[in-house]
Amino acid sequence: MTTNEAPKSTPQNYVTANRFYVEMESDVKASFSECSGLDVQIDKDVYFEGGVNEQQRIFLKHAKFGDITLKRGITDDLSFWDWINTFLEAKPAERRNINILTFNQAGETMQVWTLLAAVPVAWKTPSLQANSTSMAIEELTLAYEGLKVAAKTEGGSGASVFGGRSESGYYDASKSG
Repeated sequence: MTTNEAPKSTPQNYVTANRFYVEMESDVKASFSECSGLDVQIDKDVYFEGGVNEQQRIFLKHAKFGDITLKRGITDDLSFWDWINTFLEAKPAERRNINILTFNQAGETMQVWTLLAAVPVAWKTPSLQANSTSMAIEELTLAYEGLKVAAKTEGGSGASVFGGRSESGYYDASKSG
């Protein structure tokens, strides 16, 4: 006999918004205070078929990925600046795969969101004021070409420098180094 009961969740399986890490090149880079903007939008066309008044037809088009902004307190780690500075010095674009790991209350990785072929598109420093006591926060905004989502793993295991595209022009995981 089967029932339609939902599986029971334990408190350890809940993920709160403050339990995340960001991996760049298989390293957890500092502690980020905020990670925002991760989204996927799929364009669509709506078509109304003549004589069919109770329905519409939806044709899916391309996926668009929103830019993501990472915020952290300023430290002596210049990895954000070094990455964006490669573009300012007119060096070849260095794309990286970035892992965002979310954890449950027991400390287990619940989901890993991998940004494919990410590239920095903005870097922002805080406003500095002599009478302020707030923490100095730097921001890095990333654009990326694709997204993979994996559930319940033992760490991100694989944020890496982006190695290249396949012959068809798509991201090729085998070319990551």
